[in-house]
Amino acid sequence: MIILDGQSLTLELLKRIARDQEEVSIAESSQLLVQRASLFVESVVEDGKPVYGINTGFGDLADVIIEKKEVKKLQANLLKSHACGVGDPLPIEVVRGMMALRINALIKGFSGIRLSTIEKLVELLNKNCIPVVYEKGSLGASGDLALLSHMSLPLIGLGEVFYEGKKTETMEALKKMNIEPIKELYAKEGLSLINGTQAMSAIGGLVLYDSFKLLKFANLSLSLTMEALKGVIDAFDPRIQEVRGQLGQIDVAKEMRDNLLHSKHITKQNEHRVQDAYSLRCAPQVHGATKDAMQHVLNIVEREMNAVTDNPILFIDKKEAISAGNFHGEPLALVFDYLGIAIAELANISERRIERLVNPDLSNGLPPFLAKHSGLNSGFMIVQYTAASLVSENKVLAHPASVDSISSSANQEDHVSMGSISARKAKSILDNSRKVIAMELFTAAQGLDFREKAQQGDKTAISYEYIRSHIPFIEQDEVMYPYLHQMEKMLMDDDFYQTVFKGEDLNG
Repeated sequence: MIILDGQSLTLELLKRIARDQEEVSIAESSQLLVQRASLFVESVVEDGKPVYGINTGFGDLADVIIEKKEVKKLQANLLKSHACGVGDPLPIEVVRGMMALRINALIKGFSGIRLSTIEKLVELLNKNCIPVVYEKGSLGASGDLALLSHMSLPLIGLGEVFYEGKKTETMEALKKMNIEPIKELYAKEGLSLINGTQAMSAIGGLVLYDSFKLLKFANLSLSLTMEALKGVIDAFDPRIQEVRGQLGQIDVAKEMRDNLLHSKHITKQNEHRVQDAYSLRCAPQVHGATKDAMQHVLNIVEREMNAVTDNPILFIDKKEAISAGNFHGEPLALVFDYLGIAIAELANISERRIERLVNPDLSNGLPPFLAKHSGLNSGFMIVQYTAASLVSENKVLAHPASVDSISSSANQEDHVSMGSISARKAKSILDNSRKVIAMELFTAAQGLDFREKAQQGDKTAISYEYIRSHIPFIEQDEVMYPYLHQMEKMLMDDDFYQTVFKGEDLNG
């Protein structure tokens, strides 16, 4: 049971809730804060003084005063009218992440939602009754309105949920699971549920988690390529990294030395050549820059995971409700664009190493396209084509979404972040890049089989044996795509990672 308190949620805990389906509860101290804020909202309704979102319309309708008897209907209408998502449903793990993040924001006591309403969201999450949320429709300001509306509809018995993995009408599923929906939302509750950045945070947060894992595999694929190409290890000397002082570069070079420790396949400068091409020699600088970018993204994301992103925000001690813009997704939009660019660079440089492995003019003695009998066999020629196609697609996807904006709500909401698009683009780039790194591992293992048998590095030996336990040496041309798919699956499953890295911290 993970206890949510609005302050201490981390990316690792989010992953455990979203993917491992660990249950959550609300800290007692947070329950008290929620109750105080909801009492304040009740007093505002009774007083009748206009407060945005409590007894007024929304967006450009903020000047429309809502009668006291209609404030509950206003909140239900908000969810109904704002649930305008289109496209494919988000994965269940992403929606679980959204639910946990929204709960964590609401329990800080600045929103005014009732504890019982938050507890209903907790119940749905813990019983794995997960709303169907369509992926497209958020502008990334005023919150992820459309997506969070879909997440919230099942609380009042509307919309759809995933029941036993299948899309089901909410009331049908709730009856089967013996869950009672909320009879009615109180003042501000609908707005509190949807005014935030939790959709983009959940999508991008899980991409970030996976990108740290991919970086470890990128360093590993580089290590195997170093062995297959008889790479020069001197470029990874710690003194080189320290005189520059870039932390990611220092970490990556150390990881390379650890991966290749005791390897007899690598060389020293002037042993076969003076220096390697940039895709080998400059890899600590490139992979390290990606790691630094990811660390920056992690800092922003974990702050946002524990942030108040509602509007208006209630300050109970002063009995004030202030309308402002904490729902604006710009901090996340910028860093998820940055994350996508950083991940794309891992694939860019990896594809160049694949080219060196298959090109006889660059491979330091390996046969053309790593075919035992080239000419009759094309070998790994088209593996490099496919990698080149993916990195080219990444270059299109890496165009930042955050530099775009489009006015909405009759120009009241005249600058938006497009943060959910940044996050989804980063996911597409991650998926493409994982495929490229898988291809490098596959290709490097083939290249190593053409070298004389010698002692490998401590971790390269483990990874080579693991690959060969699943994928054979390609003796002559055969259908290649099953091996590419299998290699990618190995990078997505946890077994390969644990076999090689044995529980090392992803971002350590």
